[in-house]
Amino acid sequence: MSMFLGTHQNRFDAKGRVSIPASFRAALKSQAQPGDPLVILRPSHLHPCVEGWTVGAFASLATPLDEYDPFSEDHEDLAASLYADAYPLDSDREGRIILPENLRTHAALIDEVSFMGLGRTFQIWNPEAAAERRQAARSRARTLATSRRSAGAPVTGNTAGATE
Repeated sequence: MSMFLGTHQNRFDAKGRVSIPASFRAALKSQAQPGDPLVILRPSHLHPCVEGWTVGAFASLATPLDEYDPFSEDHEDLAASLYADAYPLDSDREGRIILPENLRTHAALIDEVSFMGLGRTFQIWNPEAAAERRQAARSRARTLATSRRSAGAPVTGNTAGATE
């Protein structure tokens, strides 16, 4: 399975397009089925960034909806939070996409963007906010790893970057 790794910075062109990093495009294409969009973008619920999902990963995100009565308010709220602001997109031949304006506004994207790999998904950030987020994540990962060691729990690969 292809993964989204690294942080890559790109600029919007004069037409408002931004190029998806080549390694991310390759990961997206390797996981796409015929007829599927290349990527699904949506605003993050946790951070001022845009999340990028393969169709398969996005479908697994929605699996918990099956546990709710489809006519319940809970189901409707969860479905709206997942689907109402989700945008299936394809790139042009050069790998460029146009981000919907509400996603650009949510993440404060103006001239430059940082694509940040998270394994199964990726995020699109304002570059300064991305740098702050990576620093905060490293700090929190160190704290999580330390507290797990103190509690006697085995430290798994989820804290790989904790010693940076």
